[in-house]
Amino acid sequence: MKKWYAVIGDPVAQSMSPAMHDAWFVDNAIDASYIPVHVKAEELQKAVASLKKLGCSGWNVTVPHKSTIIPFLDQLEPSAKLMDAVNTVHVLPDGTLVGSNTDGLGFVRSLEEMFGEQCKGKKVLIIGAGGAARGIAYALHSMGYGPISFTNRTVEKAEQLASELLDSTLLSITEAQSTLAEFGLIVQTTTVGMNFAQLGMPLDPKNVVEGTVVADIIYNPLETEFLAEARKKGAQTMNGVGMFVHQGALAFETWTGFRPNTEKMIQKITTTLGG
Repeated sequence: MKKWYAVIGDPVAQSMSPAMHDAWFVDNAIDASYIPVHVKAEELQKAVASLKKLGCSGWNVTVPHKSTIIPFLDQLEPSAKLMDAVNTVHVLPDGTLVGSNTDGLGFVRSLEEMFGEQCKGKKVLIIGAGGAARGIAYALHSMGYGPISFTNRTVEKAEQLASELLDSTLLSITEAQSTLAEFGLIVQTTTVGMNFAQLGMPLDPKNVVEGTVVADIIYNPLETEFLAEARKKGAQTMNGVGMFVHQGALAFETWTGFRPNTEKMIQKITTTLGG
């Protein structure tokens, strides 16, 4: 019987995941399909039960459900427990729902694909304190990056995250901006600059020094204002396409056992978005 997979979120129509996974199914001769499912917050529990009942073999989870879906799952992989967030659900043959999180490892794979390990041993600044920041921070820390500092406009959220991660520190936006030259890797994880809807920058990268690696996990637009300004200062920049593809590839591999061609997909999405 043909298998099917999904991505759930609110909104979800803009997701590029269906096109990406369907292309990988074709590439790997897998008889399956992948669809977007719009799920409002108040419908999440019913949606999870319906997906299971209707025979969905697995699904991705996007905003705003990454943490709120946890009570409706049967098991969590260590990655999801650490991050308190799920972006991938795998349905086992006995119907058990297992949640995992591939965001952080997807980011690190993207980073190392582009820059190798040149950022190891250098100070890391993470801008933001949401689920993406948490996932990236734990993945970087577990793979030997850091020390890590956090900054966020809502200080309380960043303070909580910094208190959870060993040897990490909290900086105000003003402190972070004035000390940008100290960091070898700067990771922007907020939604500021996404889809041209939230114009502006989370902070001014005017103090970034030449050669610093500056990443923004946003991929539409391909270059946010924050990345553009950092590039003008001589930074090496990376948008969010690679992270998006690699986190999806990890989910695909969990579901199917096949590791898809990520390089080809990164090129395809970049071209589609006008790069």
